[in-house]
Amino acid sequence: MENKRGKEIVKVSVIGIVVNILLSLSKAIVGFLTNSIAIMMDSLNYLSDSVSSIITIIGTKIALKTPDKEHPFGHGRVEYLASLIISIIIMYAGITAFIESIQYILKDELPDYNCLSLIILAVSVVVKVILGEYYKKKGKQLKSDTLYNSGVDAKLDALVSIATIVSAFIYLVSKVSLEAYLALLISFIIMRSGFLMIKETISLILGRRIEKELAIKIKEIVNSFKDVMGCFDLVVNNYGPEKLIASFHIEVDERMNAVEIDKLTRKITSKVYMKTGVIVAAIGIYSMNSKNKELKKMKDNIQQLVNNTEGLISMHGFYVNEEFKTIDFDVVISFDYIRNKSIVNGLKKKVKELYPEYKVYIVLDYDISD
Repeated sequence: MENKRGKEIVKVSVIGIVVNILLSLSKAIVGFLTNSIAIMMDSLNYLSDSVSSIITIIGTKIALKTPDKEHPFGHGRVEYLASLIISIIIMYAGITAFIESIQYILKDELPDYNCLSLIILAVSVVVKVILGEYYKKKGKQLKSDTLYNSGVDAKLDALVSIATIVSAFIYLVSKVSLEAYLALLISFIIMRSGFLMIKETISLILGRRIEKELAIKIKEIVNSFKDVMGCFDLVVNNYGPEKLIASFHIEVDERMNAVEIDKLTRKITSKVYMKTGVIVAAIGIYSMNSKNKELKKMKDNIQQLVNNTEGLISMHGFYVNEEFKTIDFDVVISFDYIRNKSIVNGLKKKVKELYPEYKVYIVLDYDISD
């Protein structure tokens, strides 16, 4: 599956390289003949797009390497590094465009457009729009940020060419040259796009919150088993677009034995992978008190305390050990209150006041998934 995806990404990238090199050559010729800084700038930008496609191929090839002792989860995150490099290239293209536009304004040189140059520019716009849509479509299908970012870049290139055509028509009609100023404006658009891409890619590399839809789907699958009384502490680690590894806790009746729990967790692991493609690495167990009215009332009272505590989102993993007189449970704290650890101490004190004969153990969890 991963190998097929990698081959498809390489195929798309090779198409991009060929198209961008042809466009770059045609624009370089037109830019030279018309003395247009905007067109020459475009030519260099298209050449950088070819470099981006080469980086995509290299990144994909490395990402497809089989896991080894030093990288047991594979090399999938290399794709994010490749995407970061492409984003930096886009940012650099924007900065270069800005500098060249300023220099061109100071020189006060005039372009020399002709019918052929405008036709070539118009063709390049159409080709770039088609290529951009193709990149973005394949990027979404293949879950490739590098391809998607290249698609965004291609659409920006088309915008530059459109601006150049508009400025050319204005110049031919009024003899007023605006291309340097339009290029200056577009350089800001390119820089902003590059910055947002860099920000997005760094967020992926750092590791971010699992998508809400996937979190809900995993929990729905897990909770669909009749012996599961709740799914909590879901953590999904991203080791590349095609490798997600999860762990979570489930609540089960305290009377279940090891054989029953083993069968249950195996079924859960298999179903989650079949339905979502997520690999379940570990399932922790919370034992839940049997149907004891007194313990149920105790849980409800403590739940009420949690609900009335500002900064706490929920409670789970509740268990009372009558033999050792202990109360154990986890609470989820909002990130807005993450620095205020005294919240848990205050809650513990209130529980102790309600049930002084028990030892109280509270584990603080973070709001890491929906």
